[in-house]
Amino acid sequence: MTESEGEAEAARAAVLTPPLSLGAGGLAGELRPANLGQRVLSLFRNVRPGSDLSHFQLPATFNLPKSQLQLYGEAVYCGGEDMLARCARGADSLQRMCAVVAWSISTTRPPIFGFAPYNPVLGETHHVSTSAGLNVLLEQVSHRPPVTALHATHARGEVELVWCQSPAPRFHGASVEAAVRGARELRLPRHAETYAVGCPGLVIRLLPSPGCEWAGDVRVSCAESGLEATLSYRRSRRSFLGLGGGDARCVRGRVFRSAAPDDTLCEVDGFWDRQVSLRDVATGEVSVLYDARQTIADLATPVVQDRKGVSASESAVVWAEVSAAILNKDWEAARQAKRRVEETARRLAKERNERGEVWTPSHFSLWQNKHGDWECWPLEDSVPPAPIVVPSPL
Repeated sequence: MTESEGEAEAARAAVLTPPLSLGAGGLAGELRPANLGQRVLSLFRNVRPGSDLSHFQLPATFNLPKSQLQLYGEAVYCGGEDMLARCARGADSLQRMCAVVAWSISTTRPPIFGFAPYNPVLGETHHVSTSAGLNVLLEQVSHRPPVTALHATHARGEVELVWCQSPAPRFHGASVEAAVRGARELRLPRHAETYAVGCPGLVIRLLPSPGCEWAGDVRVSCAESGLEATLSYRRSRRSFLGLGGGDARCVRGRVFRSAAPDDTLCEVDGFWDRQVSLRDVATGEVSVLYDARQTIADLATPVVQDRKGVSASESAVVWAEVSAAILNKDWEAARQAKRRVEETARRLAKERNERGEVWTPSHFSLWQNKHGDWECWPLEDSVPPAPIVVPSPL
């Protein structure tokens, strides 16, 4: 088989599944067993509180049919509207900051209790483009600790996004709390602005009632404009609109100037899976900042457009056999296919060690800063169009 024939064969093996969205709960619903809560609890019977779960191996029956790289990527390239381009269209720095806040909220996707993506293998990649010209490339740049790098650019040069993520899940007895270390750096070249954007952590409750929710505080800052925003993902009793309740999908926050942190310019309030409102403090005017139904409902599944361009390291290829078996509910085939992927990764690591080779990422440089956090930077100025594309919304 020639190299080109091998690439085409790999593309035919790619398995792509629906992204997590407000209307895509069926993906896990089809796989969810009746006694899921009890089965999840049984996984942690021999795990000590405080344990690091970064490399906790889940049976295939608890896996979503997709890699963590794909979940990170979907938060950027799957959306009913181009939220990143909206950031660049703001008429002034305050409008752009609010648009960045809205984009940040849009990356919060509905978690599914009892299911987790595959842990990416070292060197795994995921490359996808949208019809709007957004090109996204991810690479697993470290395995221990797990670090994922993302680079996204607009064909029109409006936006550049660099995202370096390192999840740190820990078991706390009655829950698993997954902090996400690293930062998202969003650049708007035409406005000479760079935004540093954090993200909330994920809390998986085991007792007393099973469930998942995003929680924690998020900071967004832009040194060039002197604007900052803070968001809080947690239960809230009452909003500025008079809405009460203890909904765990509440998000509240504000926008202010770094030089006057007590002087609030705008207030943010709502629910990230429904609607989030923005109130101008000076005028009292209230507008819709973010509408989840327009942005993350019924999202389209990416498709292979260029078979020959699909890399053998592509997530949808690396895990194709596992995903196909999970979708067919052939759990023994899924278990064996997953073991083959993981054993191959271990064998390659062993061979590198025996040769004294140090693995380096193909698309990013990687380093650890003085605070111990991982940072990355793309080796190329822009991301080329991908062989996998997200179909245009109907």
